[in-house]
Amino acid sequence: MTFFLVSSVIKIVVVFTVIMVGVALLTLAERRICAWMQDRLGPNRVGPQGLLQPAADGLKNLFKEETLPAQADRALFLLAPAMSFVPALLTFAVIPFATPLPTPWGDVEMVVTNLPVGFLYILAFGSLGVYGIVLAGWSSNNKYSLLGGMRASAQMISYEIAMGMSTVAVLLLAGNVTLTEVIARQSASLFTWNVFPLSLAFFIFVVAAFAETNRLPFDLPEAEGELVAGYHTEYSAMKFSMFYIAEYANMVTASALMTTLFFGGWDIPFTTWDNVPPWTLLKTMLTLATFSVKVVCFLFLYIWVRWTLPRFRYDQLMALGWRVMLPLALSYVTVIATAIWYLHARLGWSYDTRFALALFGLNVLLAIPLFFVLDRGHLVAGSVAEEGT
Repeated sequence: MTFFLVSSVIKIVVVFTVIMVGVALLTLAERRICAWMQDRLGPNRVGPQGLLQPAADGLKNLFKEETLPAQADRALFLLAPAMSFVPALLTFAVIPFATPLPTPWGDVEMVVTNLPVGFLYILAFGSLGVYGIVLAGWSSNNKYSLLGGMRASAQMISYEIAMGMSTVAVLLLAGNVTLTEVIARQSASLFTWNVFPLSLAFFIFVVAAFAETNRLPFDLPEAEGELVAGYHTEYSAMKFSMFYIAEYANMVTASALMTTLFFGGWDIPFTTWDNVPPWTLLKTMLTLATFSVKVVCFLFLYIWVRWTLPRFRYDQLMALGWRVMLPLALSYVTVIATAIWYLHARLGWSYDTRFALALFGLNVLLAIPLFFVLDRGHLVAGSVAEEGT
């Protein structure tokens, strides 16, 4: 019991320290990557290659004046940044990031807490962050902030359902809600990673993840051109920074979740020795590096999309969520559940590479008409009717 408590405390301190430092560096990475995409330099003055720019920004926010609008709800105004920030960190607690670490006192699982309902925990806590945004908009007593908070709540409702339904397909294939079991189910080969047998579920999840983290092209709660700065218009200093820390922490968690659910988690492609005992320090380090590389690739995707695509109109946002994502997710779960039942019950196949490739072929057949329609804007064109000639 003592060893369990000590190891748990160490994991909590290390994991959340790494996330906080990583979030600070991620702000620098975004500014440097977007500068590279736009053929400019970005931050490069503070420290070597601008590496101390996040520290300078943090100090600046610590010393800036804290403001409180005269007509604001003081308690909720001060609580809202924490309500947005804390769930972003807690969600990472159940995501496994490497194989168990052997120690003289026993193996230590490389996850803060390996809950048997870890996936349900993520859905529950991942939904709480929006309350911080909504309360920030309402408590500020600012009409622009209020509109930003209302947009955030509508956006969360619109895409949370589609995200949850897309992951039902993962649970159908894994037969378990424990994330370590989901990873183990994908470890047979590269093609048993869920991104192949559940390609459309991955597409739905990625789109919903962008919407849930309020990133472009779904950053309607901020929308500077329309709402000045949206829900955090009245915030300053560290309270203002906490919203951005929460956004980037949500990006890290969403990237880690996509890695775990669809890209094999810590699984090293084209190998099988990394997922079976005996556990060694080498396995732990290599699987941790593999997991980190996959997460970094998704973080780059977040940044790439932000500086490539324009923002949706609000009616397009709602049309995509309710007219496309929700019906697509419901239909897909029905089709994939039928296919899994047929392969298991009728053909007697066990889950292996052949099984995964059969489902991948089904996903390709479904994707062709889907993207043929979506690419022409038939479903996401919005509410503006085409003018007659």
